[in-house]
Amino acid sequence: MEEFVIRPTMKLIRAGYTVISLIFIAAVLAYTNSAAMESVTAWVLLAPALLFLWPLSRQIRRGLTKMTIQGDKIRHESGLLTKTTRNIQISKVQDVRVDQTLFQRLLGVGTLAIETAGETSLLTIHDIDDPHGVADRVSRAAHLSTDKEK
Repeated sequence: MEEFVIRPTMKLIRAGYTVISLIFIAAVLAYTNSAAMESVTAWVLLAPALLFLWPLSRQIRRGLTKMTIQGDKIRHESGLLTKTTRNIQISKVQDVRVDQTLFQRLLGVGTLAIETAGETSLLTIHDIDDPHGVADRVSRAAHLSTDKEK
């Protein structure tokens, strides 16, 4: 089985950049077209510019979270300064669940939760594209791995 990498979606991040760009453009237009320019300072533009930190932080967090399925293992990695890596035998997968809010269903994203046998038994990755397809793929890989062991 080839390597299969699961990461959070970029849909929400792109939407955030788009909305904040529109807010920033509106602020620039309001600032340049203001009849009372002397009462409005350029600092008014700082607030919309700071809003860009929200999608930027989400994009960085997205790049630091991934789940990889390769062969008979699932590897879940997260973190920047302190990195957490969990390796689990795919044959230990007991349940694969998809949770979706109404908003997530509209966007075609969801949360994938993989329950395994063991002490720390739940792997979760939020806001992934095609969560049902990914869940089916994980279930299929677990089923094939279990069949090989028999």
